[in-house]
Amino acid sequence: MNKRKIMDQLFEQKVVILFVILCVLTIIASKQPLTFVANELFTRIARNSFLVLALIIPVLAGMGLNFGIVIGAMAAQIAVFLTTHWGFVGIGGFLLTALLATPMAVFFGFLVGKLFNKAKGSEMICGLVLGYFADGLYQLLFLFIFGGVIPINNPKLMIATGVGVKNTIDLKDTIKYSMDTVPMLTIVEIGFYIVVAAIVLSALIKLIQKQPINWKKSLISLVVAGAVYAVTFIPAVESFLAADRLLLLWAVELWIAIVLVWQIAKFLWLKVIRKEDVNVKRTLAICVAAVLVYAITYIPAVYEILIYVRLPVMTYLCIAGLCLFNTVLMRTRLGQNMRTVGQSRVVANAAGINVDRTRITAMIFSTVLASWGQLIFLQNVGTFSTYGAHTQVGQFAIAALLVGGASVQKATNKQAILGVVLFHTLFIVAPLAGKELFGNAMIGEYFRVFVSYGVIALALAMHAWKKVAKVGPSTEFAPAPAGALGGGSSASAASGGTAG
Repeated sequence: MNKRKIMDQLFEQKVVILFVILCVLTIIASKQPLTFVANELFTRIARNSFLVLALIIPVLAGMGLNFGIVIGAMAAQIAVFLTTHWGFVGIGGFLLTALLATPMAVFFGFLVGKLFNKAKGSEMICGLVLGYFADGLYQLLFLFIFGGVIPINNPKLMIATGVGVKNTIDLKDTIKYSMDTVPMLTIVEIGFYIVVAAIVLSALIKLIQKQPINWKKSLISLVVAGAVYAVTFIPAVESFLAADRLLLLWAVELWIAIVLVWQIAKFLWLKVIRKEDVNVKRTLAICVAAVLVYAITYIPAVYEILIYVRLPVMTYLCIAGLCLFNTVLMRTRLGQNMRTVGQSRVVANAAGINVDRTRITAMIFSTVLASWGQLIFLQNVGTFSTYGAHTQVGQFAIAALLVGGASVQKATNKQAILGVVLFHTLFIVAPLAGKELFGNAMIGEYFRVFVSYGVIALALAMHAWKKVAKVGPSTEFAPAPAGALGGGSSASAASGGTAG
C-alpha cells in the first residue's frame, strides 16, 4: 500500500480520528478515573446501541439518515404508558410492552414510508419535519385524549384534574431494569426451548411438504442442545449462571476462546476434511490477534477496568442479535433488493424490483427496531419523561452513527458501535472536563450538544460537496443524480457497505 492510499484512507476516517483525539483530550482534562469512564460508557452502550443500529437499513435502502425514528420512539412510549397503567411488571411487562408497540410501529412505519415515497430525494428533511408534526399529535394524545376522551383513573400517572398525563412517570415498580436483570440461566433455558421448537417445527414443515428430512442432523442438534442445557444443572455452573451481569474480564476471555475455537475448527474442517484451500495467513493473524488481546488483559490498568465493569447479558445479546439480523438481512433477496434500490432506483426498476414497496419495508423495519430500542433505553433509565423522552432520539442516534464514520449512503454495524463508543465517551466526560477547565459544567453540556448538531451538519455538507464534485464543471447544467440529499440512490453508492 503506497503513501497516497494511506493518506486517502486517513482522510476518509477524518471524523473518527477527530473524535478519538477529542475523547482522549477530554478524558485527560476531566481528571476522572478510567474505571468510572468505562463503567458509564458500557452502560450507555447497552442503553443506546439498539437505537443507532436501527438506522442502518434505511441508509442502505437509499433513504438517507432516518430522522423519522422518533416516531418509533413515540410508539414505544405509548405502549409503556399503557402497560404501566395496567400494572404489568418485570420481563413479562417488558415483553407485553414490546408486543403492543410493534403493531403501532409497523403502522407508523408504513405511513412514513408512503410519505417518503412521495418525497424521493428529500427523505431526511421530510423525516425531520414529520417528527415535529408527529410530536404535536403525541402531545395531543397525552395532554387531552388520555383522561379527556379516554377515561383513565390513575392518580400516579394523571395530573390532579384527571385530564393529561404527568410530566414524569417512574418505572421503578414496572419495567425498570426488566431486561438488564434477566439471569443468564433463564437465557440459556429460553435458548434451549427455542432450539428444540425450531428443530421440531422444521421437521413438521418438511413432513407436510413431503420433503426429505435429515434426521441425523436434527438428532445431533437436539443432543447438543440437551447436553448444553444439562450442564446448567451442575451446581457450580448453575450458581454462575444465576447472575444477570457478566464481568467484563470474563466476557473478553469468553470472546477470545470462541474466536480461537472457531478459527481452529474452521481450519480443520476446510483443510483436513474438505481438502479446500484455506487462507492460512489470515487464520494465523486472527489467532495471534486474539492471543495479544488476552495478553493485554494482564496490564494492571486494563485489568482494573475489566474487573470493575459488569455487563447486562440480555441487553448485550439483543444488540448482538440486531447486528446479526442486519448482516443476514443484507444477504437475503429482500436485503439485496434494498441495496439495489439504494444504489440506483433506475437500475432497480429495470431489474423488476418494486422500489416503493422495498422502501416502505425498509422504513417499517427501522421504525419497529427504533421502538424496541426506545424500550431498552427507557427500562435502563428507569424514568419516563412523558413529553421529552423522544425529542432528541433522532439527532443523538444519527450523530453517533456519523461519528463512527458512516455517511448518508453507507453505514455498517461496526461504524454504529464505534460511533456509540466515541459519541457517548464525549457525552460522559465533556461536562466534567468543562468543570475542571472553566469551573462550569454547563460549558461541557453546551459543547456536547453543539457537537451532536455539528456532526450532522458537517456530514450533510460533505455529502453535498461530494455530489457537486462528481457532477463536475463539464456537466454543470446536467440533471442532478437520483440520490440527492437523503435519497442516496446515485451510482456512487454502488460500493456502499453492508450491514456487517
